[in-house]
Amino acid sequence: MKVESTDRIQGELAEHIVKIKRCAAVVKGGRRFSFAAMVVVGDGRGKAGWGYGKANEVPPSVEKARKEGMRSMVEVPLDGASIPHVVEGRYGAAHVVLLPAAPGTGVIAGSAVRAVCEAVGIHDILTKSFGSNNAVALVKATFAALKQLRPKTDVERLRGVTLS
Repeated sequence: MKVESTDRIQGELAEHIVKIKRCAAVVKGGRRFSFAAMVVVGDGRGKAGWGYGKANEVPPSVEKARKEGMRSMVEVPLDGASIPHVVEGRYGAAHVVLLPAAPGTGVIAGSAVRAVCEAVGIHDILTKSFGSNNAVALVKATFAALKQLRPKTDVERLRGVTLS
């Protein structure tokens, strides 16, 4: 069973269901199913997090993932509607490259990376993923890339120069 990027607004947080996996355990009476959900939560203004929840039904697994996502929120520096500079993120075999884009470009990304970008509030970005196409690994690689972002003012202060 596969559900890709469903949006629900919870208060001020947007929730994107990236992936729902179904697992079957064969027992004496037949098959017992359990579900795992990957959810990305964000406020659309530079804060986002991801969560992974498992339960015997879909709604409780999504709820567990949403709560974990709210606990794991990270701050992402934005440059208008895009990101300040090029970054690369890796997780396992997944490799994601995020490039800033001109206003009006939109989010050019696959479903997993798109869910993260939309949750953060990035409106103009170019992305490319290499290696694994596993949605869970891509989300983790995207967050690894976003954690490397530095605002222009911090870079100027650390280097002791002014950037144009």
